[in-house]
Amino acid sequence: MTGGTEVERLIALLAKLPGLGPRSARRAALKLLTEPEARLRPLAAALAAAADAVRGCATCGNLDSQDPCAICADPAREAGVICVVEGVADLWALERARVHRGRYHVLGGVLSPLSGVGPEDLRLAPLLDRLAVGGVSEVILALGATVDGATTAHWLADRLRPTGVAVTRLGQGVPIGGALDVLDEGTLAAALSARRRA
Repeated sequence: MTGGTEVERLIALLAKLPGLGPRSARRAALKLLTEPEARLRPLAAALAAAADAVRGCATCGNLDSQDPCAICADPAREAGVICVVEGVADLWALERARVHRGRYHVLGGVLSPLSGVGPEDLRLAPLLDRLAVGGVSEVILALGATVDGATTAHWLADRLRPTGVAVTRLGQGVPIGGALDVLDEGTLAAALSARRRA
């Protein structure tokens, strides 16, 4: 049995987070509530600060408190290579693996007729705008090895071919049905280094 409405609301909100079910949410809520000064208040302050400050980067779609994001603003990054990913989680996974020193473009999803996601739902126009400016020599399609990911990669390769920019895809290492954000760094490194033309 849990406490009043505030406790139930906290548990319900925590249970909506990925990886937390009702039981894990109750345990997390209990830990937060039994140590409010050490855990709950700092977490609440960090959540409020993130809600106020973090936005999508207008250039690539990454989440950051500055715009352009730290990756887009970094002069040490290789500006001529853009790695296209499905979502921010994939971008973060590649950054954790430290295997890509270029820039990124978050597509915002993959084509999925069953889920109602069509070409108009993806961030293709901003990518084409970036290529039109010039200076990009390669676009890496780093999409998951799912049916929807493969379909999106083929569709993107067709749309990007007229730009004259080399379009490559991840090579070996990404298993069929695998999502990038759950792969280990070694697998991601192998996949990125073994990329091939799309």
